[in-house]
Amino acid sequence: MIETVHTPAGEARITWHRAAKARTVLALGHGAGGGIEAQDLVALAAELPARGVTVALVEQPWRVAGKWVAPAPKTLDAAWRALWPALEGMELPIIAGGRSAGARVACRTAAELGAHAVLALAFPLHPPGRPERSRADELAAVRAPLLVVQGERDPFGTPGEFPSKVKVVPVPHANHTFGTPKSAPVSQEETLRLLTSGTLRWLDGLKLV
Repeated sequence: MIETVHTPAGEARITWHRAAKARTVLALGHGAGGGIEAQDLVALAAELPARGVTVALVEQPWRVAGKWVAPAPKTLDAAWRALWPALEGMELPIIAGGRSAGARVACRTAAELGAHAVLALAFPLHPPGRPERSRADELAAVRAPLLVVQGERDPFGTPGEFPSKVKVVPVPHANHTFGTPKSAPVSQEETLRLLTSGTLRWLDGLKLV
């Protein structure tokens, strides 16, 4: 089911992948370079509903409008805040999440919106080649349980670069899109299974009350 939500930045869109007996809602925003067709988001939306997790794939207004360049972070955050009531309508604990820029939005707004947990996929810890421009403060601002799933070849930050207090699931051989080279000893399908299984283990360990 696709739901359109009005926000100050324009119309956002939520694509629902509902669990038959849902215990939580996982809201996932996309990155600045693509939409909800990203392979990590698609994999989670395909696997999690069977495990009691309703997945809401959120398209920011700039993508819905067909634009190619993402707006400023404050505009992304404002749209995310505005669509939160639509997520609350499920009357279930909400886990905020997303990939890349979408993960940053989830982290920046988690405390004020009351997210039960945060899932950060391919968190852009710093611009490529600029480790001194760290965004670790956005992770530190999250007071709820936080999981980062990060490719070991991600130029925006490898698993070992994250603060020790941050729980990270490393994905071997994967880049920022969780793509793996043909020369890797694991297939693309195996990489995505590692991503989904690591996420599920973390979800199963959360106390959703």
